Amino acid sequence: MSDLGNLQIGKTPTVKIRINIYGKLRKRLKLTREEGSRGVIEMEVPAGELLENVLEKIGVSKDDLYTIFLNNQLLTTKNSMADHLGYQQYCEDCHNWELCVTMNDGDVVALFGLDMATLVI
Repeated sequence: MSDLGNLQIGKTPTVKIRINIYGKLRKRLKLTREEGSRGVIEMEVPAGELLENVLEKIGVSKDDLYTIFLNNQLLTTKNSMADHLGYQQYCEDCHNWELCVTMNDGDVVALFGLDMATLVI
C-alpha cells in the first residue's frame, strides 16, 4: 500500500509555505507573527499553486516588490547589478517577473519591498 500523504478523496492536496516580509510591506499585511525585522506569513496553499497566485492572495502586487528570494536563492529583482553580486540564483534570468514558479511543501519566500532596494548591494 502506498503512502498518499495528505491526499484524501474529494480534497485538494495542500502544501505549507512560509513568507518572510521585509520593510514597509509588513506594516500593511496580515501577518502570522513578527520575528525581529521581518514579518512572517505561514499558510497552506493547493499543491502546485503559482507564486503569483500566492502574492495575490496575501494582497501583494509585483509593483510593490523590489526583490524576491525563494529558498534562499534569488528568484527575481529590479536591481540591474544582481547578475554581478554573486547570489545563488533560483533561475537563470533573475529579472523575470512572471512568477510562474510552483510552490512546494516547506518553501520559504522572502519579499523585499521597494523601500528595501539597497539591501542587495
